[in-house]
Amino acid sequence: MTREKPYQDRIELMQGTLDMLVLRTLQWGPQHGHGIGQVIRTKSDDALQIEHGSLYPALHRLERKGWLKSEWRPSEANRRAKYYSLTAAGKKQLLAEQSKWNDLVETIARVMKPA
Repeated sequence: MTREKPYQDRIELMQGTLDMLVLRTLQWGPQHGHGIGQVIRTKSDDALQIEHGSLYPALHRLERKGWLKSEWRPSEANRRAKYYSLTAAGKKQLLAEQSKWNDLVETIARVMKPA
């Protein structure tokens, strides 16, 4: 069991990063909104904790863009939940986002290196 990180140790997401993380999480298969947040939190060792007020608008935005599709079905707790999955366009967008992210990381690393 992981211990929750203090608020000051959490990482603030740059705009657009949440979309990439959601797309990446759904690459592993369909998931409901709460589950997506839990996967991101777990894989980041609690450094990234996505609030519902950010996650659900992102899911709806990605669905409007055609990168996700959704369907209602029972959750693990046998409650009705909306499950999201990647579309073909979402998979293509994920590749583009990963490429942009890698470029950004390399660029920042160059700036941060001592002269």
